[in-house]
Amino acid sequence: MVDVSHASLNYGDLNDARSGRVPVGAVLGSDAAGVVIQAAADGTGPAVGTQVVALTTGAFAECVAIDVGALAEVPKGLDLAKAVALPVAGVAALRSLRAAGLGPDKRVLVTGASGGVGRFAVQLAARAGAHVIASVGSAARGEGLAEVGAAEVLIGLEGLQRPVDAVIDSVGGPQLVAAWNMLAPRGSVQSVGWTSREPAVFQPYATVGPAKSLTSFVIEGDVGADLAVLTELAAEGSLTVEIGWQGYWDRFEEAAEALRGRRISGKAVLEVASGQMQAPVPSPQD
Repeated sequence: MVDVSHASLNYGDLNDARSGRVPVGAVLGSDAAGVVIQAAADGTGPAVGTQVVALTTGAFAECVAIDVGALAEVPKGLDLAKAVALPVAGVAALRSLRAAGLGPDKRVLVTGASGGVGRFAVQLAARAGAHVIASVGSAARGEGLAEVGAAEVLIGLEGLQRPVDAVIDSVGGPQLVAAWNMLAPRGSVQSVGWTSREPAVFQPYATVGPAKSLTSFVIEGDVGADLAVLTELAAEGSLTVEIGWQGYWDRFEEAAEALRGRRISGKAVLEVASGQMQAPVPSPQD
């Protein structure tokens, strides 16, 4: 059981609120960070008092019961506001790059590179020795990407001349089609999001030719080990966590509109009013 102090807002949370995937009235949220107030009954996992970060359902709450395999201890020196930005975006970036066959000297295109997944993907691909091409919607949204590892920063795909070996796409729509057309033989597109909310229309025979793949991506299974890697990288300064919006949870609507309107670079973090959870004090009438 974790006493939550911070939660992070993702596009997926906004989609869950209106897609029908989550029942009406259910608690939303995927990213949570806080302090363990009750350890696992079987003795596994972190002890009471340990600061942790997790990828879990129902994260937008003051107190959440979380599978041991879904969390990791937060290293000393890493602020919980930064740790909570890592679960969905960081794990998606890490695992999609693995699935795409990341390696040294690969040409990797990251679309929506100014967002949460995108910024982490740029950094992780660069750490692996790839030539990283960051695609953004405007020059302003591309600021800082070269400093964290992007060899090229493009507005859309303008200026992309040579084929790429891997694409981490969070935009969808026409840009996904254009990225597919720039994919080298045996290359892979990992579809991790669809922020454009526009259809992707492929021309006849666009998918006929030398073998390459378009793969739908979703985070599955335990994420604790990957979260441990990401938090260690962030704690040592090898992975930069950019928070583009931070505020108290009752400003959720403001954060959601800013995220939906692409006015946030990096992550949006909600602060939860949370002290150590205590049992209610009985009234005299009880």
